[in-house]
Amino acid sequence: MPSVKQVQVTFDCAEPERVARFWCAVLGYVFPPPPEGFDGWDEFDRTLPPEERGGSSACVDPSGAGPRLYFQRVPEGKTVKNRVHLDVRIGTGLVGAERLAALEAECTRLVALGAVRVQLLPADDHNESCLVMRDVEGNEFCLD
Repeated sequence: MPSVKQVQVTFDCAEPERVARFWCAVLGYVFPPPPEGFDGWDEFDRTLPPEERGGSSACVDPSGAGPRLYFQRVPEGKTVKNRVHLDVRIGTGLVGAERLAALEAECTRLVALGAVRVQLLPADDHNESCLVMRDVEGNEFCLD
């Protein structure tokens, strides 16, 4: 069986560039270079038919370690809970008050970027605390 070499996570959204900018800021990702022959994505976008302009965006981990995130415009809005979500690993290795402090600090930073805090899931016998949040278009993710 062949091994998987790369993973891309795709988000359906209304405003692909807006959501991509949010996730770039959250993860320290960057926009990939534009296609060959173009100085920027705006220049490339202007070559597309009007109905396709602004229809997608992407961001990548500059180190190449993380998955590419792709954002595509869809006509319908989000109506139910995500079946897949991202865990942003802020508190790895931390426990108790130290972990909560790290989660709260990152939550404050992300709320300033447009995220919404949903719920703190406190530590139990099996899991450490995590914070459920929503991105700028309502997609759930966790600070873990």
